[in-house]
Amino acid sequence: MTGCCENKSCEVTAMRANHSRVLWVVLVINAAMFLVEGVAGLLANSTSLLADALDMFGDALVYGFSLLVLARSTQWQTGAALAKGVFMLVFGLGVLTEAFYKMLTPVMPGVATMGVIGALALCANLVCFFLLYRHRSDNLNMSSTWLCSRNDLIANVGVLLAAGSSYLWSSPWPDIVVGSAIAVLFLHSAFGVLRQSLQALRAPAIQVVAIKRR
Repeated sequence: MTGCCENKSCEVTAMRANHSRVLWVVLVINAAMFLVEGVAGLLANSTSLLADALDMFGDALVYGFSLLVLARSTQWQTGAALAKGVFMLVFGLGVLTEAFYKMLTPVMPGVATMGVIGALALCANLVCFFLLYRHRSDNLNMSSTWLCSRNDLIANVGVLLAAGSSYLWSSPWPDIVVGSAIAVLFLHSAFGVLRQSLQALRAPAIQVVAIKRR
């Protein structure tokens, strides 16, 4: 029995070490791409690039929270997932507000910059996606982290579609529409993570009440 417990302990320690390495790599990638896409989005007047840059910044915060609670209890990890959901919600509303402003004052974005930076961001997020994919079912902490990475890929493809459509139609509207869609995706994911986190936080209380009733 002792050997079994020791083996289980080793397994948990090894899993946390693997999670830590993966999270540090994706944290650095997302922080770097936030700076690259943020500057490019401002220079290109691109709503979708700015939205994707905020996505990268939000993910960097998410991965930072995930590292913070990696060796802590399930309750701590659930709380971190809840914080991630709040950040996603705030960023989604921020991007949606920016997109609404561009609807009132549309500006033609720099499609060449959008295409190049969008492709670079897609490659970066593909690396993050595959690093996180095999850990997506380990716990709620890694599950919510992988969800952010999956959404990033959708947003990256959207930026590339916006760049191509804006070039073909000589219109700023594809960029605005994609920026709005990224915001909606943010909000949908945020509500999903918040719902799961709140359910997990309520679960211990429900279990305690059930035990007392017995």
